[in-house]
Amino acid sequence: MKTFLITFALLFTTINVMPQNTRSVEEAKGLPVGVKAPDFQAIDADSITFRLPEALNTGPVVLIFYRGHWCPICNKHLGVVHDSLKLITDRGATLVAVSPQKPEYLKKMSKKSGATFHLLYDEGYTIADAYDVTFTPEKKQLFTYNTLLNGKLKEAHSDDSQRLPIPATYIISREGDIVWRQFDPDYHNRSTVKDILDNLPR
Repeated sequence: MKTFLITFALLFTTINVMPQNTRSVEEAKGLPVGVKAPDFQAIDADSITFRLPEALNTGPVVLIFYRGHWCPICNKHLGVVHDSLKLITDRGATLVAVSPQKPEYLKKMSKKSGATFHLLYDEGYTIADAYDVTFTPEKKQLFTYNTLLNGKLKEAHSDDSQRLPIPATYIISREGDIVWRQFDPDYHNRSTVKDILDNLPR
């Protein structure tokens, strides 16, 4: 009996100290405008490291979170933004898009969307967690993403938690402040090129 109680106590303690990596889409709030943007670095499809502080030395950064190459709306959104990329870069801004997909899947996204700007691998969801956009899809959603859309999230991500970022866009000033965001739990709603251009610091 004593052995059983000790085992139970250890199990209970283990359960309670395990990180809580699951939460609903409603629980993700996204960092607000006016706060300092969390620093980050990540590799792109060619394993080249992008560093936020270095990019901010040359101008503002437009940071887009997207779900993956399997997401038709993400493909369309990044494609539309890419079509107007020169309008953004002519304003001195750098555009990057982040997802939890490994580099080989970033290459698939580049082909599907036509995007030539940095597509970054958010290993361990560290960037999405820092910007408070991470959530765990419901089982029905996961079936759609993994089976119908062939997302294979466990294979494509750094772990098998199958978490995703809420598609969101942040504009970060050269001073490192978040000056604008588009954040909506409804994944159909995305930033427009006009939104981005209208809110880029001058």
